[in-house]
Amino acid sequence: MDTLLNENLPIYMQIMDKIRAAIVSGELAAGEKIATVRELAEDFGVNPNTMQRALSELEREGLLISERTTGRFVTKDTGIIDAARREAAEEIVREFLQKMRNMGFTREQIEDFFREAEVEDADADTAV
Repeated sequence: MDTLLNENLPIYMQIMDKIRAAIVSGELAAGEKIATVRELAEDFGVNPNTMQRALSELEREGLLISERTTGRFVTKDTGIIDAARREAAEEIVREFLQKMRNMGFTREQIEDFFREAEVEDADADTAV
């Protein structure tokens, strides 16, 4: 997973974002066992307590489940994963729209941008 870069966001939240992204993208599959706290802490280069906090919060969200003797797993509840995927997508759209407005684009220009991008994407698909 990528390194943590945002100095304005607590490290444990950045870890949560990266693990959440791995889950919603399918990189970590439903029901898959995840590495131990110590292994993940080493991979991320953080204190195990920081990693424990991130994982506990993801459990609270329902994305991870803990089984006492066998470790932590990605939830098998695809409804929870789908809801997290939708929430992540909505956040991307909100950020995109805000950035476009900050650059001075109107709603109509943004819609035109998407129509043009869709045509280009369709053309690329037929070229393959």
